[in-house]
Amino acid sequence: MTSLFDLSGKKAVVVGGAGGIGQAIAEGLAEAGAQVMISSRKEESLKRAQTEIKEHCGAEILYCVADASVEEDVEALVQDAVQRMGQVDILVNSQGFNKKFPGTEFPEDIWDAMFNANVKSVMLTCKHFGKYMKDHDIHGKIINLSSVRGIRAVGNGGGGNVGYCATKGAVEMLTKAYASDLRPNIQVNAIGPTITYTPMMVGLLPDKEEDRNKLAATMPAERIGTPDDCKGPAIFLASAASDFVTGSTIYPDGGLTAIG
Repeated sequence: MTSLFDLSGKKAVVVGGAGGIGQAIAEGLAEAGAQVMISSRKEESLKRAQTEIKEHCGAEILYCVADASVEEDVEALVQDAVQRMGQVDILVNSQGFNKKFPGTEFPEDIWDAMFNANVKSVMLTCKHFGKYMKDHDIHGKIINLSSVRGIRAVGNGGGGNVGYCATKGAVEMLTKAYASDLRPNIQVNAIGPTITYTPMMVGLLPDKEEDRNKLAATMPAERIGTPDDCKGPAIFLASAASDFVTGSTIYPDGGLTAIG
């Protein structure tokens, strides 16, 4: 049974792997046996993540500086990953950010920047890594980071999510569309966490775990998510265990979507 989840010999690229959920997923894939390359726009962040992962689990992680919203950077990322790892079997899209504004006051420039980082970049990586996998007859896995906000507009956590909800709704549909376009040997799925205590959320959530959990009191799990909560779903979606799953989203959300 454990062989279903064994990633030994697999090669993975985690875009947005220099922190938060992306870094946790990169670490999880490495722990499951994959060789992993992380990518982000900032080399300093990539070096930090590389060191932290090695200290935490002993894995040697590669990195490549790239802006996934720039097509030339994505093309170069594919080439660099293939050159250094031999091939790419797994792509994870964990890039993006969230800025909260009332829907009647949302700044146009922030809207455009969020769609650029959260949606355009996912299209570009799916486009180029998907083409590479198709052209080389690779049984590939693509995992996009969505959110409960992709299917649920409001709830605990308050408002201001017009932009984030819109971008994650787009990621949900990109996942389904690419699952259809890249069939039959490439599975494309998504992970949709709830509020997760990541560096992006520092300042938006209380510092104390007890206070954070009060925000999640209405959820069945009664706690805020952590980046490690996405490790298991990512390993499942990257492994042979999910070979008949495509165009779907797993929600590590503490039961939020189950109750409304």
